[in-house]
Amino acid sequence: MQLPLNNAAFRNDISPDRRDNHQPPERALGRVIACDGSRATILSAVSTGNWQASDAWAIGRMVSINLGASRIVALVYKLHAVEAAWSEAEENPIRVEVEFLGEVLESDTGERPRFQSGITTFPPIGAVAHRIRSGDLALVHDLGDRAGVEIGHVTQDSSIPATVSIQDMLSRHFALVGTTGVGKSSAVSLLLRRAVSVRPRLRVLILDPHNEYSSAFPDLALTIDGDSLDLPFWMFSQEELTDVVFRGRPAPDDEADILREVVIAARARYRQPKAQEMARDLGSSLLKRPLDMGMSRQPAEAAPTGGGGDLATPYRLKDAFAVIDELIGLHEQRWPRGALRALKVRLEALHNDPRYRFMFGRANMYETVAPILAQVFRVPMHGRPITAFQLGGLPGEVVNAVASVLSRLAFDLAAASQGACEILVLCEEAHRYVPSDIALGFAPTRQALARIAKEGRKYGAYLGIVTQRPGELDPTILSQCSTVFAMRLANERDQQIIRSAISDASASTIAFLSSIGNREAIAFGEGVATTMRMRFAEIRPQELPAMGGRIIEESEQRREPTLDDMVRRMRA
Repeated sequence: MQLPLNNAAFRNDISPDRRDNHQPPERALGRVIACDGSRATILSAVSTGNWQASDAWAIGRMVSINLGASRIVALVYKLHAVEAAWSEAEENPIRVEVEFLGEVLESDTGERPRFQSGITTFPPIGAVAHRIRSGDLALVHDLGDRAGVEIGHVTQDSSIPATVSIQDMLSRHFALVGTTGVGKSSAVSLLLRRAVSVRPRLRVLILDPHNEYSSAFPDLALTIDGDSLDLPFWMFSQEELTDVVFRGRPAPDDEADILREVVIAARARYRQPKAQEMARDLGSSLLKRPLDMGMSRQPAEAAPTGGGGDLATPYRLKDAFAVIDELIGLHEQRWPRGALRALKVRLEALHNDPRYRFMFGRANMYETVAPILAQVFRVPMHGRPITAFQLGGLPGEVVNAVASVLSRLAFDLAAASQGACEILVLCEEAHRYVPSDIALGFAPTRQALARIAKEGRKYGAYLGIVTQRPGELDPTILSQCSTVFAMRLANERDQQIIRSAISDASASTIAFLSSIGNREAIAFGEGVATTMRMRFAEIRPQELPAMGGRIIEESEQRREPTLDDMVRRMRA
């Protein structure tokens, strides 16, 4: 089939004379030959001599369709030749499938044009498609009245900055997803630097499982690792402490209930030592419940949401051991002696384990949670608004419980400050804490993060999700993130999750997600003007995240570590 392709209005060739004279290429590209409510087909032509020179027809690029008073902006998502064979001598007809994004409207009053999402007038058959003007492309990505910060440039035109509204990105939460090696950590570092630069009250808590962010913010962050961390055991809620004591496994029969009673009694003895001394004097085998005496119980409605009414009350482990010994010594046994002894052995093992010294080593040096909150959440900041919390140095079985404690405290502190203290919890490898399978993970961590996602905006508590496996992430958490930066994803399930998250465009908008380059992302949601293919700006080498918290010098890479070095690192 030979189509009339000699109409200069949509010829796509660039003559040698024009290239030699550095003239701009012909803007007209083709004509609309089919249209439905959201897409159109454009007929164009390319020749053997110019197919490499022309960059107009490329997947992911935007073009405009001229309607006179307005110009429709459309995204190229599919190309195919009309003929089965390629002609070397003549122009070859091609069909270009585009998706409508919005339109640029000219003003009758002389004001600058503006871009609006959606289409009011659809292109007629025969409408001319053009290369999009740089001014129109800039309008598409313009945030308008919203304050924006530059985080890179638009892939189609590097002269146009890629901007994001930090306010909308934070307050409605955000997610950054992408497979390993595409530049996620560098992009996170860039976003956080931009965020703290424009939000002076913002504090950032990074849950860092790979210990890589301490090197990214040498001037802005305090690094907390297993050696410098103080998170007393009495700050853990009942569920969190149970998870630690039983090393993430289901608690044996009776032991979880015993632990609950022991903790309540130990807290009571700390609050009312005189009353408890009296209770111990009266605690004989003739009394059925001697441990109830002197206990101060709050009504359930008085307990703050999350940790319980006794959360801020310290207690001593020696009192917990004493309570267990008294329960063992009762004539009328309420709990099996074997279960009581097993629980005591578990607590003693934890107390003596050097890996858990962050919970037990200096626990009774603190009378309140204030110094802990001051350290973790930078109150006051002292010029370092970011806390890089290195989870990689903690025992694996306690990481979920620690993440739960920190997330819960972040929400409570933001709520107590009545918005004066804004806190962003950035969750790296988020699929570990809130997996899609509800039977996996740790329920309190899921609840703490979900609480920030659902209610945090009211109090200034924000959530940032970073993962390489969005398909394994709880979809309800991802759905709360209204700004998403999707970097390269090879897994089809992961791509499908991102497609379902886009609300303002169809799946074709990210059909090329599996093939975009490093540092590139498809950004969409509340924080950006419209769905945008962009490239993150490069950051300085000294601000790059590094595995283990430091950048390994080239000379050090060539030297093989000794066995003693490796053993020391394993212990750390």
